[in-house]
Amino acid sequence: MRAWAARRAGALALLVLIGAVPAAEAQTADLVSKNAFRVCADPANAPMSVEDGSGFENRIAALFARELDLPLEYTWYPMSTGFVRNTLGADRCDVVMGYTQLQELVQNTNHYYTSAFALIVPKDGPLAGVSQLSDPKLQGMRIGVTAGSPAASHMTRLGLMAKAKPYDLFVDRRYESPADDMLADLEAGRIDAAILWGPIGGPLVKQGHPDLVVTPLAEEGMQPKLFYRITMGVRRSDHDWSRKLNSLIRRNQDEINAILIDAGVPLLNDMGTGPLEIGQ
Repeated sequence: MRAWAARRAGALALLVLIGAVPAAEAQTADLVSKNAFRVCADPANAPMSVEDGSGFENRIAALFARELDLPLEYTWYPMSTGFVRNTLGADRCDVVMGYTQLQELVQNTNHYYTSAFALIVPKDGPLAGVSQLSDPKLQGMRIGVTAGSPAASHMTRLGLMAKAKPYDLFVDRRYESPADDMLADLEAGRIDAAILWGPIGGPLVKQGHPDLVVTPLAEEGMQPKLFYRITMGVRRSDHDWSRKLNSLIRRNQDEINAILIDAGVPLLNDMGTGPLEIGQ
């Protein structure tokens, strides 16, 4: 998972010397802007973040800016090597939305949703209703999958890679969109099924692919896991700021859930074993 989650991270330049904790914390308290809610984001990472503000992470950021009574400001930078170093680490912004839990490059807030990789198939096709990669119906099928992802590891273990079609993991989304390509191939019959990270595949299907169905892979018991808790990332020494964001998450969880559900993100319970029951 670390290799896959690295596309959301990049390389972090340390802001302080090890051992200089009191001075670093005093300095970092001043780094968080008091004049704006400053977000680090990819300008072309639809359906999550988009420069025109249409992504679901944009909507959550706008919610937090309203709650803080601050203007929303973005630092746009492609999700690639150097993202954290050139945004959060350079004090150009104060929070990265949509960060996988336990990423060592940042300090994670509490998670605000849990989702999983999802199987996407034609809703009236023979694979409708399949909810596990071990289902015999998938044997011999042409399955689209992101190369190097945890789902690809499961497919290798289950003997599903012989006819699989891999799609690139590391791309500049301003010019390429493997997820859109995968769904186009599925609708054209060039592949029989697609596996995408749920927060990407779910919204894309809802936006423009009414004949497809999205099924979160919540029943896979083997490693690597296919579900992940999603947090916000802040500088490692921004403890007060992290606590403030945790409070905002807690107080606004219902509205966050509503934004995610409206976008089409498949939400799971904290253990990733089934759908989130609203109100949990």
